[in-house]
Amino acid sequence: MNTRRQTLATIALIAACTFTGGVASAAKPVMNAKPHPISFGSIKVDGLNIAFREAGDPAKPKLVLLHGFPSGSHQYRDLIRSLSDAFHVISPDYPGFGLSDMPDPASYSYTFDGISEIVEHFLKLKGFEHYGLFMQDYGGPVGFRIAVRNPAALDWLIVQNSNAYESGFTAAWDGLRGALWKNRSEETEKPLTGFFTHDAIKGMYVQGAKNPALISPDNWESDFAFMQRPNAARLNLDLFYDYRKNVELYPVWQEFLRKNQPKTLIFWGQSDIFFTPEGGEAYLKDLPNAEMHRLEAGHFAVEDHLEFISEKMHRFYTEKVAGQKMGVKK
Repeated sequence: MNTRRQTLATIALIAACTFTGGVASAAKPVMNAKPHPISFGSIKVDGLNIAFREAGDPAKPKLVLLHGFPSGSHQYRDLIRSLSDAFHVISPDYPGFGLSDMPDPASYSYTFDGISEIVEHFLKLKGFEHYGLFMQDYGGPVGFRIAVRNPAALDWLIVQNSNAYESGFTAAWDGLRGALWKNRSEETEKPLTGFFTHDAIKGMYVQGAKNPALISPDNWESDFAFMQRPNAARLNLDLFYDYRKNVELYPVWQEFLRKNQPKTLIFWGQSDIFFTPEGGEAYLKDLPNAEMHRLEAGHFAVEDHLEFISEKMHRFYTEKVAGQKMGVKK
């Protein structure tokens, strides 16, 4: 099968939104009693306006939510509020995503190295010296770079369908790994623009969901609208190509996990179109004490497992992280 056929088959699969496999569904919801309002703002970071959502008491433990493709902090709009009773939560939009500045890729280099530096500088400006990291999709390449540079800042780690192992790639990556990464050209880029279509973006949200009716159409409608901006496709193709460098760093990130053994909570949608269940299980080789939740969900598991994820995060922090910070073994 040639690259174009592989990519078109993947897009068709995303758009079809069929569910396969059977795993445990979410537990009984546990709602928080006193959520805080979300504030919206932006600050100048290295010459760029970086937009963010923020909620919670600044005196509470700090928590950073790092978003994935093709979204922004919008993907955490409900989780931020749900966590704000116990945490000071913040989620920035990367350059070129959401409401952050989107410099022309002809003069600005869109790379995961660059995004991680912007986010790291953003956190310093916002006074986040110690924090937990919630990483989904692109959040992993961004968050791992930050954590490796400054492991002392990381209090705990939450991984939701963010890959760090070769075994994690589904066939959706064939057009990138087999063609684009080996020979970037107009010919190898053209099939990949199918990922920017309305149906494909919608499929990224609803593929694998137990109950797609719980997933707000605002997700894909806003993502698709942002994708229509000038240069949006170009900067995303730049990041598709740069993703190959993440794979080169997988051994470094795995060594970081083995050496530091951060307190880690894993949520893994078992029907993710991009990342295999094996990719989630692979973390347990390096983090045997991590807590794993295998969800009947797809790529954006927070959308239809919000209460489950929020409740587990509250409990995990109280039992595994807060006690350790106070010198109490849990």
